[in-house]
Amino acid sequence: MNTPDPSIGGPNAVINPWTLPLINTLLLVSSSVTLTVAHHALKEGNRPKLTQWLIVTLALGFVFLVIQGIEYVEAWTQLGLTLQAGIYGSTFFLLTGFHGVHVTIGAIVLLVMLLRIRRGHFSANQHFAFEAGAWYWHFVDVVWIGLFLFVYVF
Repeated sequence: MNTPDPSIGGPNAVINPWTLPLINTLLLVSSSVTLTVAHHALKEGNRPKLTQWLIVTLALGFVFLVIQGIEYVEAWTQLGLTLQAGIYGSTFFLLTGFHGVHVTIGAIVLLVMLLRIRRGHFSANQHFAFEAGAWYWHFVDVVWIGLFLFVYVF
């Protein structure tokens, strides 16, 4: 897909939403599912299952961030998409970068929850901090769906 009017400058192309961005969307949606499974395991008192699914959630978040980094390198080097490449370039990096920071914060929160779980800090009846972290993660995932639609697709 080419820039609408190459004579005004800007990137050589826009990012194809059906490659890395779609993979990242599937990763984050999957991570919400795995975190929900972990939450149910916590409410059932099943610590091994809780730990397993929380680790899977963390791994999905980490892979998301790696793919986001790969996408940035490709956009910068192959598409000429830079912060100076017009409104699309600056908006792309601002929105996806800000989201990436929030994914990183969410992953740190999940890691802290994992450490607390291993120390026995949560129970089936008392796990507000776990739920708060899970809500944050789900919110960041929903925001990504909006970014995917409005930054990549439309």
